[in-house]
Parts: sequence; structure tokens; C-alpha cells
Amino acid sequence: MAATLCSRILLTKPGCLPLAQSVRHGSKAVTRHRKPMHILKQKLLAVTEYIPPKPSAAPGAYPSQTKRMEQESGLVRFLKKKVETTFEECKMLVVVQNNATNAEDMLLLRHRLHKHDIAIKFFPNQVMRSYLPSSQYRNMLPLFIGQTVMFVSKEPKVKEMLRVLRSSPQMILLGGCIENTLLSREGILNYSRLPSITTVQGELVGGLTLMTSQTVSMLQRHPAHLSALLQQYIKQNQPGGTPESTAPETTPKTEGAAV
Repeated sequence: MAATLCSRILLTKPGCLPLAQSVRHGSKAVTRHRKPMHILKQKLLAVTEYIPPKPSAAPGAYPSQTKRMEQESGLVRFLKKKVETTFEECKMLVVVQNNATNAEDMLLLRHRLHKHDIAIKFFPNQVMRSYLPSSQYRNMLPLFIGQTVMFVSKEPKVKEMLRVLRSSPQMILLGGCIENTLLSREGILNYSRLPSITTVQGELVGGLTLMTSQTVSMLQRHPAHLSALLQQYIKQNQPGGTPESTAPETTPKTEGAAV
């Protein structure tokens, strides 16, 4: 119930203030209970809730969406032409990682490789990445990461190259292309264990010669055998001939086969 104020006023004389007042404080009556909101209304309010827009970024905070076409310089075009010529003329193209090799060791390595007609080529990775995607050697693109050099030669001389690399532990073999075949490091090592072309050609010629000689001997065997039988037959028919003593060992087999 609402608080009520009860006062007793004792008026002894008109216009005098009351001498005593009594105040009563009571509890508030709860006449309204908050009902829970309906689930549909909650969903509607959640869907229609106002979401303020995010503040736009300052101009220049994000990179521009338009790609800038940078024109290649004359040096880059010259290096790309040189790379193209190298890939067309050389049959062995090996990529090696250069781990802080000093100038003296590099000069010594170049001299050792030059004895076997193997050259060292230095091309920037930017030039290689611009040339390889449009060529048939595009699969070599992952090899050009970091400081790399190329060992090139007009003829595949893998054994000589690996022999020289053993003396330079700071040069790590990554992979390469040999005779238009892309090879990994393990593939190059397996290729070096193959015999040389001269050895394979010699084995092939020897095998063909042996087969030819066997064919010739097989073709000449029957005529020679027939000629020996005819000569023996002539000797037997001559007067004074002794067939038992002069008959060859192949005569019984021939007669048995004829029968």
C-alpha cells in the first residue's frame, strides 16, 4: 500500500503550529509484473537491429586494385635474350644454390669447370621469373629462389660436374634440365651413374654383330652339311671305296632322319 501520512494537529489556539506529527512508512504495492518477450518478437528485433556502418579507411591505407604495367628496361630485355640463347644452345642446365661463396673459391670453381667445357651463368631471379613462365622450361621456376647460379654446357657432362662440386661444399645442387628432361637432385645423381653413350653404342654394335654372325653360321650350316654328305656319297660310289671306314659320324643320323 502507498504510504500515508497521518498527522494529529492539536489546535489550542487559532493560527498555531501543530505540536506533534506522526509519519507512517509502508511497503510499495507491486501491481505490474514484467512479462517475458515473445520469441517471435525477439527474432524480429534481432533481425531488424541497427548495425552502424564501419568507419571508412583513410585514403591510401589499402593498395590500389589496379595493376600497374611496368615497362621492362633495356637491361632486362638484354638479359632475357641472353637467357633464351643459353637455354636453346645448352643441353645441360643445372641450378645450384650459392651459400656465401667468396670470390676466390668461385674463381677456382669456374676454372675447374672450364676444363670440362662447363660454364657458370649468373642471372637475376627477376629475369628468370619473367622468362620461364612463357617458355617450355616453366617447371624450373621453383628452383630459382635465393642466391642461385647455373652450370651450363652444350653436352651433358654430369659426372665431371659432380666431381668438381664435391670440392665445394657451399654449393648445393638443386635440380636441372638435361636433354629436355627435368630432373631433381636425385634424378641427376642417378643420371650420372648411367654408362656413357660410347659404351652403350659399343655394346649395341657388339650385340648386333654377334646376332649377325650366329645367323650367318646357321644359314651356312645346312648347305655345308649337305655338301659333306654328297662328297661322302661320291666317295662311296667310286670303285675301291670303303664306306665303313670313310663314312662320317653324321651319316647314320642323316639316314635315320631320312627314313
